[in-house]
Amino acid sequence: MWCKYTFIAPVSLSIALLVTGCENKISQCQRLIQVVNEGNALIDQNKGKQAITSLQLSKDLKAINTSLDELKLADPKLQEYKSRFQKVFDSISQAIAKAGNALAVAKSAEPSPSGREKLQKARNEIDTALTAVAKTTGKQSDTLIREMDKYCSQP
Repeated sequence: MWCKYTFIAPVSLSIALLVTGCENKISQCQRLIQVVNEGNALIDQNKGKQAITSLQLSKDLKAINTSLDELKLADPKLQEYKSRFQKVFDSISQAIAKAGNALAVAKSAEPSPSGREKLQKARNEIDTALTAVAKTTGKQSDTLIREMDKYCSQP
């Protein structure tokens, strides 16, 4: 009985590696681009939405990161792009969550001097979080997309 399994396991592993190894760069690029596009579409669809939507967007971007994590890519360069996109989506997710929480605080502020102070603090947090991510991560994402597009278009 053990002989049977000691033969089947290596053969199964070899077949799995062969199938994965046969997947070409173009199909790996397409799979990576598909997941990245899903994340970017989520961001575009939810720009400027309310706090609850922002918090949901943050969770959805974490799910995109999980999808990226589950993406098995044989090409080392595509693995690098995947890792870099995960960092981008993680940064955006954190900033959106921070802004969403601040927006929720701002909405609960009462019309009083302490409420106005709370509102101003929340506005500053929103501005800081979103401006920082737009300046740094947005540019990184654009650069990364161009690099990956150039790499994927090469034979």
